[in-house]
Amino acid sequence: MTDPVWLKDQGRIAMGNFFEDVIQQDPRYNSTDPISDLNLLEPRTRAAVEAIISEAAANGIDLMVFETYRSQDLQEIYFARGVTQLQNVGVHHYGLAADIVKVVNGEPSWDGDFSFLGPLAEKHGLIWGGDWGTPDQPHSFRDYVHVQRIRVADQGPLFRGEWYPDEQYSPWA
Repeated sequence: MTDPVWLKDQGRIAMGNFFEDVIQQDPRYNSTDPISDLNLLEPRTRAAVEAIISEAAANGIDLMVFETYRSQDLQEIYFARGVTQLQNVGVHHYGLAADIVKVVNGEPSWDGDFSFLGPLAEKHGLIWGGDWGTPDQPHSFRDYVHVQRIRVADQGPLFRGEWYPDEQYSPWA
């Protein structure tokens, strides 16, 4: 494990907060059902997602959170179905990501243009899966309904359990 003092200086803290204290303790930790519970989003991520939905509504766009937490078991099901390119869980597993979709006739919809989500995500401190925080670079994979509170470059240490973003962490810093 990386030295926690160094991590604190970098705006990060060692694992042992929201992920371990809330997510790993939740009875749905191994669920194979999609979970849209905002309480399984780390507080800063939750506040940002709520702000995005509220601001979109004020501009006439009806949105809903389709998925927050995702277990490894569900990730493997999605991978087998070809729904995702990732066999192992990603940022959703750590309470740091959400999929936000449109509401059409009371139902979730992935149809249409989601480019409006990029500027809203950035405004509220999140990375958008449409450009992964680097719009000037080519991307082999885009997830237009996905937002997350972590830079792609920081995902490796998160997945290895070396650190978890603290309240001051910003993927845009």
